[in-house]
Amino acid sequence: MSRTDKPILVFQTDFTYAEGAVSSMYGVVKRVDRELEIFDGTHYIPQYDIWSASYRLYQSLPFWPEGTIYVSVVDPGVGTSRRACAAKTASGHVVVTPDNGALTHLARHIGITEVREIDETVNRYPATRGTSVFHGRDVFGYTAARLASGIISWEEVGPAYPVDEIVVLPIAQPAVEDGVVTGIVDIIDPNFGNAWTNIPLAVFEQAGIAYGDTVHLRVHHGAELVFEGSLPFCRTFGDVGKGELLAYTNELMNISFTMNAESIVERYGIGYGSDWLVSFEKVG
Repeated sequence: MSRTDKPILVFQTDFTYAEGAVSSMYGVVKRVDRELEIFDGTHYIPQYDIWSASYRLYQSLPFWPEGTIYVSVVDPGVGTSRRACAAKTASGHVVVTPDNGALTHLARHIGITEVREIDETVNRYPATRGTSVFHGRDVFGYTAARLASGIISWEEVGPAYPVDEIVVLPIAQPAVEDGVVTGIVDIIDPNFGNAWTNIPLAVFEQAGIAYGDTVHLRVHHGAELVFEGSLPFCRTFGDVGKGELLAYTNELMNISFTMNAESIVERYGIGYGSDWLVSFEKVG
């Protein structure tokens, strides 16, 4: 198998670059096969935040070539009975990850066609069998490298188990009722402070909301009302002045809301996840 025939490896973790964890994972990959290409997704997922790991896979994986192998390691249960797995997606990618909810968004939006539990008696870096706290290096990175290099086949990853046994986190479906569009804040943009919902543009269109309309937005954290206000639905940030509110369509074709050149997340303390509920209603 030539270098160009071998799958690309993309890594995402919550490790940061503050110490040598990422470097050691990459070292193990290169020990397996020096020809393998490694790229970074992100290593700044918030600590232990499985929801964000799931979302970031959904956000970026579809834009990589078919056959790419993602290694996603946000693993607060490392060394416990949670499964270590490799999953094939309907888009033709493979994700090597703890089966702890990290496949939630891919299962919902793209589809998982097959999943295998990693056989650690075979697919574990041999020099580290005395520790159970760094499976990112010793199991996930190592298994992904062996699979990408052709040392093991897909079947040799480990035994298959039913796709419906994959651990998934609860996500409320977007809906329209009496002109009110509901959903959740699915994630935030940590650099710019934008809030991204799980509401597709098509759902806004179903509710009769078009660019240039004004919408009334409510954001609840559980039963607590965190934000309420009216804002224009715009194509881009420059359609309003600096610091002004707007709703817009993000790069995943979902509805988002923010303040132009400022952070709505910091201003109002907006978070994300299944208990961050949003509703939009056309004004006038």
